[in-house]
Amino acid sequence: RQVGVPFIVVYLNKADMVDDEELLELVEMEVRELLDAYDFPGDDTPVIVGSALKALEGDEGEHGIESIAKLVRAMDEFIPEPERAVDGAFLMPVEDVFSISGRGTVATGRVERGIVNVGDNIEIVGIHDTVKTTVTGVEMFRKLLDQGQAGDNIGVLLRGTKREDIERGQVLAKPGSITPHTQFECEVYVLKKEEGGRHTPFFKGYRPQFYFRTTDVTGACELPADTEMVMPGDNVTMNVELIHPIAMEEGLRFAIREGGRTVGAGVVTKITA
Repeated sequence: RQVGVPFIVVYLNKADMVDDEELLELVEMEVRELLDAYDFPGDDTPVIVGSALKALEGDEGEHGIESIAKLVRAMDEFIPEPERAVDGAFLMPVEDVFSISGRGTVATGRVERGIVNVGDNIEIVGIHDTVKTTVTGVEMFRKLLDQGQAGDNIGVLLRGTKREDIERGQVLAKPGSITPHTQFECEVYVLKKEEGGRHTPFFKGYRPQFYFRTTDVTGACELPADTEMVMPGDNVTMNVELIHPIAMEEGLRFAIREGGRTVGAGVVTKITA
């Protein structure tokens, strides 16, 4: 819920290791109750019982290949086609960068919004100084395209851009549509111990990693004047200063991490610098 997953389909794995049908029914009931607890429709959510191992081994029984077919059908029927945000200004977080001899530098990622066409002028924003470049090619699954749109996983070939000029965590964007920032105000929820979060409170000067789109950036937290510490399970408004600028806008969501473990979730409410 916190990271914005709107629909869930459940696959109860390892069903081949359970002889008692009632035990499977009991686990299914518990899963549905858990979904209800997190405001998902527990009674309506498809729950498929099966065994991934049996399916890999080619077992034709109900817990084998048939269970995977049921899972795919449930995904098709229960999860609606997401609306693609094609109307906004083009934005693509960079996930990886490759250098192709004779062609140039390719940045890969999933288009967050808008449309990019071959020949468009774009900006590389965040972490380093903003740089302008031109799209000379768009590729998806080894097919050359004229354009990429929101929701597509694509590779964008960039004119005159060196491999070291771009890195994961930056974004490709329509010129002038988004700017890099280091200071912002945010609303944060700190995960409880039971949710996999911290066991202890944190205080002013706390310096975790803030995970924006595709990268972690260290930041220092400034708590409100009347707040001495923040306990696991608390909601808090705080100011953050990052050590590197990140392409940012109000409403941008992020996770708070410590050593790769997520300990909180938040949203940017106001950009201050």
